[in-house]
Amino acid sequence: MSRRRLLEDPYSRLAIWARRLAFFSLVAALLSILIVRSDLLEIVPALATFAGALAIAVMAILIAIAALVVIWMDGLRGIGYALSSIAISLGLLAYPLYLGAKASRLPAISDITTDPIDPPRFEAIARVRPRAANPVIYAGLYAAERQRLAYPEVEPLLLTATPKEVFDAALAVANKRRWRVIDVREPTANRREGRIEAIARTPVMGFRDDVVIRVRPSGEDSRLDVRSASRYGRHDFGSNAARIASLLADVEQIIEARPQKTEPQKPAPAGRQRNQPAARR
Repeated sequence: MSRRRLLEDPYSRLAIWARRLAFFSLVAALLSILIVRSDLLEIVPALATFAGALAIAVMAILIAIAALVVIWMDGLRGIGYALSSIAISLGLLAYPLYLGAKASRLPAISDITTDPIDPPRFEAIARVRPRAANPVIYAGLYAAERQRLAYPEVEPLLLTATPKEVFDAALAVANKRRWRVIDVREPTANRREGRIEAIARTPVMGFRDDVVIRVRPSGEDSRLDVRSASRYGRHDFGSNAARIASLLADVEQIIEARPQKTEPQKPAPAGRQRNQPAARR
């Protein structure tokens, strides 16, 4: 009678370490995002932590592939560990890979405006921006030309409404999106230009982008200009242009949905009514 094997095949140590590294990279990435969104540390060390987490995720994938080879050749256990580590690491790397694909198609600019000739200026925000952030001065005509080629839809919005109505609509959109409004200057008779300065956040990482909205009269209409700039990095992956386009669309929708003002009807002239017969002579 053949002897029964009492001991099971051992687990592959490579598979065990691959899963450990995958879980560690996931925890480190989530922790770095939490740090950025909660303002616990500066953004630079938080980004360094996130980049390190991505590097560990890549390492986990490579070790998991090596573990699969060893498992196939030596008949060890741990194929579930190896496959789960690959799945976790790929899930963590999916969003950065998506951003990398977008970056390959878009220019490396992080300051977008509807008016490159006379861009709205950051005034109140310039005083609260960190020193390590990007400069608040617009990059100039070179950046404007690259913006025009990449985002031709980003242009001023002319609306048939008063500057006050457009200003109120823009402020309502900023508040609805939970932007942190820093400065508000309503258009008045003495100051015809309305301004809104606010801080927006990116949806995933929670990076801060600065936004300034300007409303000016333009003949019988009103002109709305917007500028959105990232605080860090040379590439915004198209987030600023998308923010401006959606804001302009929301403001235009509010203006178009407002009740139309009807002019009062002129009273009929005194004398004989049109529907009444003439008096007999």
